[in-house]
Amino acid sequence: MHRKVSLSRTSWLVKLLPLLLFLGACATGAIREKQLTLPVIDGATSVGQEACAECHEGMSAGVHSRLAGFEYMGGTEGCEACHGGGSLHVNSDGDQILKFGELLPEESAAICAKCHADGKLIDWTHSEHALTDVGCTDCHSVHAGGKTALKQQDPELCYSCHQEQQAKANFPSHHPIKEGKMNCGDCHNPHGELNTVERTNDLCLDCHSRYQGPFVFGHAPVEDDCTICHDPHGSVANNMLVQNEPFLCLQCHEGHFHILRKGFDPASGNYTTPGANPTPNMPGGVPAGATVPAKVDAANPHGVEGWQMSFGTKCTTCHAVVHGSDLPSQPLTGGGLTR
Repeated sequence: MHRKVSLSRTSWLVKLLPLLLFLGACATGAIREKQLTLPVIDGATSVGQEACAECHEGMSAGVHSRLAGFEYMGGTEGCEACHGGGSLHVNSDGDQILKFGELLPEESAAICAKCHADGKLIDWTHSEHALTDVGCTDCHSVHAGGKTALKQQDPELCYSCHQEQQAKANFPSHHPIKEGKMNCGDCHNPHGELNTVERTNDLCLDCHSRYQGPFVFGHAPVEDDCTICHDPHGSVANNMLVQNEPFLCLQCHEGHFHILRKGFDPASGNYTTPGANPTPNMPGGVPAGATVPAKVDAANPHGVEGWQMSFGTKCTTCHAVVHGSDLPSQPLTGGGLTR
């Protein structure tokens, strides 16, 4: 009997777990959404588009004015589909009508969402633009011509707000936006997030498929998120890296112990290693019977700073396939792998 009660409680907790997780996410702000509010004009009724045309001439250039009746999906047709009923407006001095320039972002977006709420527009309420009070009319002109009715073209429209990204696009290493080979919309959905339903990496791999793998020896940051090492908007470092070598690599990897060594000293002619005496009469080394300094270092043909030059400049001189490889980075001693 006790076992049946225990199993029943366990089953009940399992069913309740998704709800608890959802409530916890809401409480911590993990789920964010813009609440849209549809504005209304109390007491206003429809008067038809012909009444609007008596005063408002020249509004037929925009795509909205060319909609067919079935495209309104059973709603009010013509100007009043967006601006509300015009019965009170026609008898006033231009008031009692919905003016997009005077509406809150969530109000204007609610009007647009009556028709524009599918496809790439479906995630608008969760987007960064919506959550930072960017409205539809900040980028789109309601009465302008063209399918998208943008006030400017991409990327100029994006740069009007995102000036840091505009500066990065002119850095020495950048995506070919200013060359006209791509634009912001190739990666970003302005009505949502990135143009991918999966990971950030999947968006990068749409173009950079040669880095996809799988590899026998992977590189953890590559498998997790490309932006750990790369700044996709542009960088002063090569290959859009967030930092030049070896400083980027040293954020995660310890430096080789060789980097602390000293090489050949032309002044003394010494070739030695720490804590050990050199072999007498080695080529270019200390002659037999000569005095050996207490602490000198191993030979390097590039001079005193040779070891630093060899192991402290570019890691990719030796580790050339940083996105992953089918070959191990085997030390010379065979003591194991150094992935």
